[in-house]
Amino acid sequence: MKNNESGFTYPLTLCLLIIFLLFLSSRIEVFLSERKIAHETNTIMLEEYYFLSSVKKIESIYQKTGILPAKGTLPYVKGNIDYQTETPIGYIQKVNFTLHLNTDGITVNGRGYFDTRTKRLSKWLELK
Repeated sequence: MKNNESGFTYPLTLCLLIIFLLFLSSRIEVFLSERKIAHETNTIMLEEYYFLSSVKKIESIYQKTGILPAKGTLPYVKGNIDYQTETPIGYIQKVNFTLHLNTDGITVNGRGYFDTRTKRLSKWLELK
């Protein structure tokens, strides 16, 4: 019976192996792209969280003391935010924020406009 196969199992095994490798390689591409997207999404969410936390801290300092500090740094676990205020124009106080992430070496700038009458953030711009 072994002599009657005429080399049938080798081509069949080779075809099955090639089909399996093609399927596996396509799934690896999808997996790697999803992993990259997840990492980028995590970084963007972290940036937004740090900016929101910083704005809330600056807002609370402004509401308690009535003045904004000229400049300072707010430390976080994966980075820090430097802020610097500019001279008020009318009743608008401009504050520049610079986020430095330690993990990726990313630097992102943002600008907040605080209303001196209500002592709250009135406008936010993220500068890239």
